[in-house]
Amino acid sequence: MTAFPDLIPALPEIFLACAAMALLLIGVFRGDGATGLVCWLAVAALAATAVLLVAVVPEGRVETFEGQFVLDDFAIFMKLLAVLGTAVALVMSLGFIEREQMARFEYPVLFLFATLGMLMMISANDLISLYLGLELQSLSLYVIAAFRRDALRSSEAGLKYFVLGAVSSGMLLYGASMIYGFSGTTSFDGLADVAFTGAPPIGLVVGLVFVCAALAFKISAVPFHMWTPDVYEGAPTPVTAFFAAAPKVAAMALFVRVLVEPLGDLVAQWQQIIIVTSVLSMALGAFAAIAQRNIKRLMAYSSIGHVGFALVGLAAGSEDGVRGVLVYMAIYVAMSLGTFATILCMRVNGRMVESLDDLAGLSRTNPMLAFGMAIFMFSMAGIPPLAGFFAKLYVFMAAIQAQLYTLAVLGVVSSVVAAFYYLRIVKLMYFDEPTEAFDRPIERSMSTILVATGLFTALFFAYPGPLLDAASAAASAVFPEAAAPATQ
Repeated sequence: MTAFPDLIPALPEIFLACAAMALLLIGVFRGDGATGLVCWLAVAALAATAVLLVAVVPEGRVETFEGQFVLDDFAIFMKLLAVLGTAVALVMSLGFIEREQMARFEYPVLFLFATLGMLMMISANDLISLYLGLELQSLSLYVIAAFRRDALRSSEAGLKYFVLGAVSSGMLLYGASMIYGFSGTTSFDGLADVAFTGAPPIGLVVGLVFVCAALAFKISAVPFHMWTPDVYEGAPTPVTAFFAAAPKVAAMALFVRVLVEPLGDLVAQWQQIIIVTSVLSMALGAFAAIAQRNIKRLMAYSSIGHVGFALVGLAAGSEDGVRGVLVYMAIYVAMSLGTFATILCMRVNGRMVESLDDLAGLSRTNPMLAFGMAIFMFSMAGIPPLAGFFAKLYVFMAAIQAQLYTLAVLGVVSSVVAAFYYLRIVKLMYFDEPTEAFDRPIERSMSTILVATGLFTALFFAYPGPLLDAASAAASAVFPEAAAPATQ
């Protein structure tokens, strides 16, 4: 008889699931009038989850639930990023959902369930638990994308995301079945122990390609990016900010865990896939955004490009490469949330505006907002000494150490091309004649987010140690030479 599993490693997930169900009941009994209360309670639940994540730090690597769930430094690092991204996006939503008449209590509850799925994805140690976490996240995100039911664009965004997401889920299941059929196991530990004489079976490689394709969809990497611009533009702006931050962190963590841990011996096979995906993502993100006039669509193509840069680190297949991915994702979350906070402040006479032309002359009508936006744009372009420069530096250094010189050069070239549309926004704000001024004053919560993300982005170079140390510890946990697992 199987012993009762150790619940301590999964305590944050258990707490978040219970909190989400409790808030759902509060909303049911108190109605939509309790949306503000439920939102703040959801933020408090996320803060408590973060505290629990820090409190249950294990000694090395711990597995539970028959090896389906793993907790290590890598999982904790990425979970904290996902929880932080969700909490900030939820705070950004508070004023928006009230103004846009979409204040319904299900909104924050769906954020919590999506985050629960992300945490399960990050700790997945089996293809089955991977799929369950992925679907819990995805089903919540489909509804959130179409949450503004009266808006045609929001409904269209949700439908496109759902249909294409269903295709990616089918690809994941097909790939997982192929891997199981040719290896005899779905466990990541079991896959790592499978020894093939000579080259791996072609069926296993085909399954690996399908799994990589499904995960590439989740991080909106080329050629599985087609949903991103329409969903980013059509979804409510705080939802777009959420999509750009937390789900990408979870999907990238899953990408790293699937490829490096169980399939580390097949690096020659999957490295080619990652290199091609990375190059295509960087190139599309650099060139396709140039023609965009809607700032949310521009940010969609920008996010595709940033995913390509992060994949440069993964393509290296080394501990330094994984560290680069972790640092990149942490910095990207801060830059992305700060940019979307600025976009949420783009209101003229009470209505949202999304055109780049509306930013013209912002330095004269709202100098502090323009200064903050300039910091984020320079950082995303990779201008030193801002945080975005160091994010790219670490992944390019990892690629060079792995002798992927062509990939690093293509990354630098793509970064130079992408700088054009980031600097164009700065030029609009500082050198063009002002149009209508944005509404003032800015909400206190938005001001706090702008200041916090702006300071992190601008001053990262002064004190990078804590983030780099945490990323190094997390990266070392992913590789086999890390602490041996202790199944409970």
